[in-house]
Amino acid sequence: MTTIWAERALLEGGWTPSLRLTIADGRIATLEPGCDARAGDIRVGALLPAPTNLHSHAFQRAMAGLSERRGPDPRDTFWTWRQLMFRFLDQLTPDDVQAITAFVQMQMLEAGYAAVAEFHYLHHAPGGVPYAALAEMAQRVVAAAGETGIGLTLLPVLYQHGGCDGRALGPGQIRFGNDPDRFARLVDAAEAALAALPGDARLGIAPHSLRAVSPEGLVAAAALRPQAPLHMHLAEQRAEVDEVKAAWGARPVEWLLANAQVDARWCLIHCTQMERHETLALAASGAVAGLCPITESSLGDGIFDGVAWADAGGKWGVGSDSNIRISLSEELRTLDYSQRLRDQSRAALATPEKSTGRVLFETAAQGGAQAAGRDAGAIAPGRLADLMALDTGHIDLHGRDGDTILDSYVFAADDRAVSDVWAAGRHVVAGGQHRNRAAITAAYRAVVGRLATS
Repeated sequence: MTTIWAERALLEGGWTPSLRLTIADGRIATLEPGCDARAGDIRVGALLPAPTNLHSHAFQRAMAGLSERRGPDPRDTFWTWRQLMFRFLDQLTPDDVQAITAFVQMQMLEAGYAAVAEFHYLHHAPGGVPYAALAEMAQRVVAAAGETGIGLTLLPVLYQHGGCDGRALGPGQIRFGNDPDRFARLVDAAEAALAALPGDARLGIAPHSLRAVSPEGLVAAAALRPQAPLHMHLAEQRAEVDEVKAAWGARPVEWLLANAQVDARWCLIHCTQMERHETLALAASGAVAGLCPITESSLGDGIFDGVAWADAGGKWGVGSDSNIRISLSEELRTLDYSQRLRDQSRAALATPEKSTGRVLFETAAQGGAQAAGRDAGAIAPGRLADLMALDTGHIDLHGRDGDTILDSYVFAADDRAVSDVWAAGRHVVAGGQHRNRAAITAAYRAVVGRLATS
């Protein structure tokens, strides 16, 4: 039994002072508001439900900062960045991927995330040859989660071809490729690998995008685990929208809503190129919009219409995607600032009852949990103990109370205000640092050092 005493905590009904919480078997067992701390309690400042990072390509962390030079094309875009990424990943071994993934997960935990939905598409060896163990790379993601203690929803990705015309996968990209039959075997092997982790680990399915899977492949992938989370990239770039419309006869969101049973199981990533009617219709489906504001800014994807989505009752969460920078507070801040810049407004996502910071934080926690198939997202008895604590002694939080704590965290402070994180009750971050920081960092440093000279 673990006991935590918080100066204040954000519960489903709002803020409460002097909360004592107990954790048993990875779940919140009891809540005692308005009580004094006792001997043996772990004492924290502001206790919050820790969000899930709902979209990550872990291996891309090692190329952060390497794509900011303009190439031969007169206009650098997502598509030129993508070619660089394909060349980079061809250097990665399974050992490299495990070390990079562990470092990424450590940084996520230190940023306040308790769990991650890993959109895992780097399956095979260079040249596209499968490893002797078909799910070798999935096993390395699982092994990293064992090192870090993060809650993992593993999303093996189906990637069939290089575009809507069915063209063959190119260099680098070929490491992603599977037909539906081999993908089904890979999913089975990935699920077997997850048995090495605690019981909160989850398996999901990820058809990569309408560009990379056939209609038949999408149906086959969705049917593999009918109750599992289903994630897919959707409507990220204008060129993608144009390609899908030319090949499939409709814009991506229009086609998907007309041809698939989109519901709360689904998480659609990015959705930065939607027209208003698509935004309203997709919000009404119950699916989660998986937003990655830092990466979307880096790649010039566009701006998700968070105001219209919220007005329609849509659910969303945040992820770090390319992992160019891993910061929960900055993802939330970037999302909100994008709305302000587009509409020339302020506090557009706030409500009469809740401040901007609170709306951003609570929505991300709830949406991320839904997207990951994780029984978390709120501090309540029976829920997984995915918890984060903010240091109320941090200079930017000093003297703050209630929603102003979250406003100050998102807009004035940064993730250095995070003091503690629990993932399904595992106390993985204390005093702002991960328990295995030194060893994980040393392994990552060795990988990036080798890659720099290769």
